Amino acid sequence: MLSIKKEMLQVLAQALSELAPDAAVRAAFETPKVPEHGDFAITAAMQLSRSLRQNPRQVGEALKARLLADPVYARWVQSIDIAGPGFINIRLTDAARQQVVREVLDQGAGFGQQPTTGERVMVEFVSANPTGPLHVGHGRQAALGDAICNLLATQGAHVHREFYYNDAGVQIANLARSVHLRAQGLKPGDADWPADAYNGEYIAEIAADFLSGKTVQADDRSFTASGRLDDLEGMREFAVAYLRHEQDLDLQAFAVRFDHYYLESSLYSSGRVAQTVERLVAAGKTYEQDGALWLRSTDEGDDKDRVMRKSDGSFTYFVPDVAYHISKWERGFTRVVNIQGTDHHGTIARVRAGLRAAGVGIPKGYPDYVLHTMVRVVRGGQEVKISKRAGSYVTLRDLIDWTSKDAVRFFLLSRKPDTEYTFDIDLAVQQNNDNPVYYVQYAHARICSVLAAWGGDEGLLATVDLSALASAPAQALMQQLAKYPAMLSAAAGDFAPHDVTFYLRELAACYHSYYDAERILVDDEPTRLARLALVAAVAQVLRNGLAVLGVEAPRKM
Repeated sequence: MLSIKKEMLQVLAQALSELAPDAAVRAAFETPKVPEHGDFAITAAMQLSRSLRQNPRQVGEALKARLLADPVYARWVQSIDIAGPGFINIRLTDAARQQVVREVLDQGAGFGQQPTTGERVMVEFVSANPTGPLHVGHGRQAALGDAICNLLATQGAHVHREFYYNDAGVQIANLARSVHLRAQGLKPGDADWPADAYNGEYIAEIAADFLSGKTVQADDRSFTASGRLDDLEGMREFAVAYLRHEQDLDLQAFAVRFDHYYLESSLYSSGRVAQTVERLVAAGKTYEQDGALWLRSTDEGDDKDRVMRKSDGSFTYFVPDVAYHISKWERGFTRVVNIQGTDHHGTIARVRAGLRAAGVGIPKGYPDYVLHTMVRVVRGGQEVKISKRAGSYVTLRDLIDWTSKDAVRFFLLSRKPDTEYTFDIDLAVQQNNDNPVYYVQYAHARICSVLAAWGGDEGLLATVDLSALASAPAQALMQQLAKYPAMLSAAAGDFAPHDVTFYLRELAACYHSYYDAERILVDDEPTRLARLALVAAVAQVLRNGLAVLGVEAPRKM
């Protein structure tokens, strides 16, 4: 059906150019809001009526005549109707609608995907400083980032996953001090325990392993403890490596991987921060006031100028951010997406202003941002706020252990990123239709059960006669399958993996309705094979969509 749609659009473009050569009207199909109105709708007649000085319905009739005269429309179109003020509604033949089944089975995992474009896209996400276990907010960010990477890849982009973190700032110094205190035998609640120290039990675990002289190995670093109580610098490096290893375990449990880890400290040691400041000063984009160095960020649309270097000589946190994004640009990533919490909203304007002012060719609006809210966790109707190990918050590992990787991913992706979300533990473990991930996975498993009961060669289903798929339930299911590629493209363009969860739930509902309406393993062989081909195509699209979300498609449940 996708190839048919492409051919029909080409014919429509030619017809529009013949009807109004000077009008810049794009050939496009819309989906009618009411399915009974047809498969495609065209609004071009209303757009052209003024330039042609004709009634929209007259323009519609002229366009209809041109389209029906073409062999492509004659073959695949059942009827074209002019409705309302000039809508052109197209109803396809049964054979045209059935083509989507063949396309899905032919293309398999590639159905809905676009050819490689060569575009290099970096997505930066999670980027948690190694000061404690990953919390559920990091989990939402991990699910979002990974799914957005998968979405962009379906549209032909070469996607690079990056994790950025600070290994040498004030928080890391506080981490080392907390470990040192624990190593001396102090603990939270003691009179000498600082108010700003880290209180989780993981601090005691780090201290014990350091004193034991253990070696920790993370994806991007390794360190062996000296075991000496006076080795504060060694404690700092050991704690960072230890918690990076813990983060790796969390991310592995969540099936998230990264291509590269970028250290904030490297921006200073490499001279990138100093070079960035020099560029801005040389470009005349800064000024001195009250002993501080300011960026003229209002020149780039910010609501006020921003301090870059404070009077004590230290840099404000957006300066290394600017240096980091110049690094991204220089590494060839002309498109960058940052997944961050909504608390970073205030940094967007100043980072973009700094990048524009640096004069390195970075365009306005670089990088893109996807901001997400935090997550509330509810169990037994009560909010859960504390993890014993973390001390003050629920960890990502807790959430996975209480439910499953698939439930956590699907649930955290089921709402727009910037909307509040309450994760219901009790709902996530239910095995019924109220649990959305179970509902979708069960549809896939149900189809696999039908195919197993048939026992034939699924590879042959791509070649069977599909003419028996003429009933209303079968037509509705094929229409839902045909929506997948456009949905995928739109979701990638809007950084909206929640659209994939909505689609999968609709497809699963449509399949369950079809299963209840028509028996699949009937005695008549042509009908049986056609229905098997249809449900096999549904299973394939369910697998494809779940893969975008990083969720398994089980064959049995």
